[in-house]
Parts: sequence; C-alpha cells; structure tokens
Amino acid sequence: MSTESLVRVKTLRQIMEGKRIDAFIIPGTDPHQSEYSAAYWKARGWISGFNGSAGTAVVTLDQAGLWTDSRYFLQAAQQLEGSDFTLFKQGIAGTPSIQEWLSEVLSPGSTVAIDGAMFSYTEATEMKKYFKSKTISLITNFDPFDEIWENRPQLPTDPIFVYPETYSGETAEKKIGNILASVADAGANALLLSALDEIAWTLNIRGTDVDCNPVGICYAFLSEQERILFIDARKITAETAEYLKESRIKLARYDKIHDYLQSLPDGVKLYIDPLKTNYSLVNAVAQQNAIVFGKTPVALPKSIKNETEIAGFRAAMIRDGQALVRFFRWLEQEVPTGKVTEITVAEKLREFRSRQALYVGESFSTIAGYGAHGAIVHYSATPESDVPVRSEGFLLIDSGAQYLDGTTDITRTVALGALTDRQKRDFTLVLKGHIAIATAVFPAGTRGAQIDVLARHFLWNHGLNYLHGTGHGVGHFLNVHEGPQNIRLEENPTPLLPGMVTSNEPGVYIAGEYGIRTENLVLTVPHETTEFGVFHAFETLTLFPIDKKAIDTALLTAEETAWLNRYHQTVYEKLSPGLDEDEKEWLKNATAAL
Repeated sequence: MSTESLVRVKTLRQIMEGKRIDAFIIPGTDPHQSEYSAAYWKARGWISGFNGSAGTAVVTLDQAGLWTDSRYFLQAAQQLEGSDFTLFKQGIAGTPSIQEWLSEVLSPGSTVAIDGAMFSYTEATEMKKYFKSKTISLITNFDPFDEIWENRPQLPTDPIFVYPETYSGETAEKKIGNILASVADAGANALLLSALDEIAWTLNIRGTDVDCNPVGICYAFLSEQERILFIDARKITAETAEYLKESRIKLARYDKIHDYLQSLPDGVKLYIDPLKTNYSLVNAVAQQNAIVFGKTPVALPKSIKNETEIAGFRAAMIRDGQALVRFFRWLEQEVPTGKVTEITVAEKLREFRSRQALYVGESFSTIAGYGAHGAIVHYSATPESDVPVRSEGFLLIDSGAQYLDGTTDITRTVALGALTDRQKRDFTLVLKGHIAIATAVFPAGTRGAQIDVLARHFLWNHGLNYLHGTGHGVGHFLNVHEGPQNIRLEENPTPLLPGMVTSNEPGVYIAGEYGIRTENLVLTVPHETTEFGVFHAFETLTLFPIDKKAIDTALLTAEETAWLNRYHQTVYEKLSPGLDEDEKEWLKNATAAL
C-alpha cells in the first residue's frame, strides 16, 4: 500500500499546487459525522493506507501526518510504513494537535483546505478561528477525490427497511412527538437530523449502507408542518414507501438537502446540533439567524432503552452466548491440529452466530489477536498479517453481532496453554477492574468519569494502564458504539441513567507480547433509595464464561470470587437450556465454581 499511497499523495499535491493550497486535512468520517462510513467516503484510508476507524490525515506540499488514538498506534505504525505519513499519537504528552503542527510548518499567509461536508460545524468554525489567529486562511470547499480517486466506490443503493414496533417498542410517531416537544422547549419549531443512527432510531428504519451498522444514508427534516426524508429513491421499496406515507413523511432526493435548506420559509426556527451536523450543511441555511444550536434531542432518549429493547437485549445475549459456547468448544478441539489462524477464528465465529435466530450480521469486524497481535487494540487480521493460533499463550477475541432484537459486543481473552506468572497476574488485575465496575453502586447523577478509576486502580498499583475508555454506549440493533454516555477518564457531563447499555472493558496491552481485555455489556438499573438519595447499579447482560485457567486466584478477594461464581452460575442457568448434552458438559466445566 505504501507505494500506492506515495503515488496518490503526489497526485494530490499537484492539484494542491495548482489551486495554491498549502495543506489539506482529510478526516476519516463522512458528511454525517459517522464513526464508520460507507466505502465511498473512506478517502483518508485511500490516501494514507491506514484504515482504522479513527484518524485524520494531513498533507502539505512537502510533508504528511496521520493523527490517531491509542487503539491504533501499533496498527497505524505498520500500515504507514514506507509512506509519506508520519504518525502522531493523540493523547501522548508532547504530541501537537493538527492545528498546532500546521501553524509550525506553514508560513503566515498560507492556505489550508478542508471539505466542509466532512467536518462538523463546530470543528470547522473553531479551526477557522484558530488559523485566522495565525494569519492562515482556511477554505472549506476543497474536494479533489472525485478527480484523483480512480474506481472510487459508488454510494450504496441497497434498500432501507421498516423496523417494527415488535422490536423497537415505540412508534416513530411517538418518538417524533417527544423530540419536537424538546425542540419547542429550546425555542425552535423544526429539526435537522444528520446522524444516521439518530434518523434510523427516530423513524424506525434500518439499512445496510455501512458495514456492521444497520443504517441508511439520508437526512431528515422534522417539524409539525412537514417531515421529509432526503434519500436516494432507489433505496425505497413499496413497503417502506407505504410506511413512510402512513407516518406523514415525504421523500426527497438525498442531494437536494442543500437546496431545501437554502429555501426555508420565513418563520422556521431550525434546531441543529453543531457537533453532529456538517459545516457545509449549516452554511446552506439561508436564514442563519433562524438557527437554534444545541445538543441533539435524540441521543439521550435513544440511549435509554425501553422495556421492549431491554427484553430484546437479554434474549439476544442468550442466543449469542450459546453460539459462543459452540465456537469455543470448536476452538479447543481445533487449535491442537495447527490449522486454526486468526482469520479462520473470525470466519468460524461468524458461522456459528449466523445459525442463530434473528441474526443479521456482525456488529463490527471481529478482532482476533493471537500473542503479540492481541496488544494491537483494534487489530484486524489480513492475509499478510494472519498467523496460526498455537497451544500456548493468549488469544484475544473481541466480537459482536447484530440481531433484530439486540446488539452484542463481548471480549474474551483465553489461555491456549501454559501461562507465565506475569500473564496470570495481568489477566487477574484486568478481571478485578472488570468486577469493580460490574459491582459498582453509585448515586443518581454519577458520570462515567467518576467511576472509571474503579477499573484501572488495580493496574495502576503495578505501573500498568490502558489508554482507551473503559466503556461505551451500545445501540439497540444499531451502532455498537453510541453516546452520549461513556466510562472513561475524560469528563463527560452525561450521567449513567437507568436503561442505558454500556460496555465494561478494561484491558492491558504489552507491546510485542500479548493483550488482555475482558468485556461484558452492562445495563444501568435502579438499586435503592436511602436517606442519602437514589442509587443505581449495573446488571451484567453478556452471558459467557471468563477463562478460569488464566486467573491467579490468590489475587482475588472472597467477594470477587463470589461475584465470579455467581456470574458463572447465571451463565450456565441461562445458556444450558438451548444446548445439547456435550455443550452443556463443556459449559458446566467452564462455569464450575473456583
């Protein structure tokens, strides 16, 4: 890839020189500010060779850089080798921001370019202000990729489909009503939705436009007078058209959204989330003084699952756990043959899950990292990197599925043979942090940043740490990563509220040796009310054993051992009814008390 990247960067620079552009910033997102995007918008990966989900490339006339976070440090270093791109590690002391770096390498009077459709209004506005202070110009309408990207993938035209109330638990009509009430409280009378998962949830529609995320590419305009879905007409079936008509939702072409915003009638006060709406779209609104900026009114209600959604999660976890039992039995039997590789692990796991009822697909590409590859947090095996899985050391498997009634995300690190004392210690320290989150009781209003330390302090005591978050929100048959809540060191004002589903996934990564992560999904639930107020806790939803062979039991307290035994008992009780006798026997051994 490095050779291709060099050629592509050279071509880009020729165009930049012709237009007197000194630097071009290329994010890894799309016009909807998505974490994962359709292939058409993966320009950052095309130009640099780095295909992680998070990262931004910058090309100047004589230098190039790639900024990404700790999940991708090792992967980016490998994929950028031999290219023009220097890796900048975000979150590490001394690493300059993109703006800081550009202000150092460019002269005053230089011009930086972006495609304003690929940056949120907030990002682009702050960028413009910063560069102005450095006497650097920012132009926001530069998009060279149609010209230089040969055989660029087309935008997907696969149909969207109706997501029935049987699974969603609430009609689109009710959701729209509640959302518009929130918009009215903010002093607006209309709403522009750009985030694909928010539109899918609000309108009870789903799609297949982004790998692993069941969303369709579209925009939505909602008001009491008018509801419009801007979408490619080829994506609308007769059934979906009828459903949308019944919901009083009109259809318009996807590429007509700018024209519509430019011609909004007087009296429309349009509510926009500037962090989730791209710069070009906001600037298309003719009456800028009629915009009301604020946080999206969709994210919070979407994150608080209703009873139907919660029941769906629980049911999906049972089927997912049963598929995992079959897979891990297969793994134990096959690893000694020498025929198992990281890629076959991912393929076989997908095969077992696909046999389960209501299975739609993976919720993200399986991360199967054996040995040193386990230390690459978001590792994805390729034919070039694929290695055999042997009967020694650790295998880390982070995987998940999309079922019609719920989304799963689970990580297990398993011992395939004898472990060193240090490996067992590290595994147990991670487990202790996992249990600390799982058993946490906290006052109403507690934020993720206030409990993140519970997962880390056992590692910190040994001079260890991990640089990713401890937990992310999870959508209901939607994106496996969703907000607004999370559990991480960085402050986030959103509290952990009953009904939210969040991951619990501490880990530790020893570069060049091994990685360990233990992940379950947890549901925030009411716990008790005392004279000191209301308290919440977590219910663990994920159902699959944690590998006892990797535990140094001397490091566990009696309470931690009791939690693990109770968890394993629950796993057996929930999963065994759907298993055959051999599978039950395997699960019985895997969940036997310590």
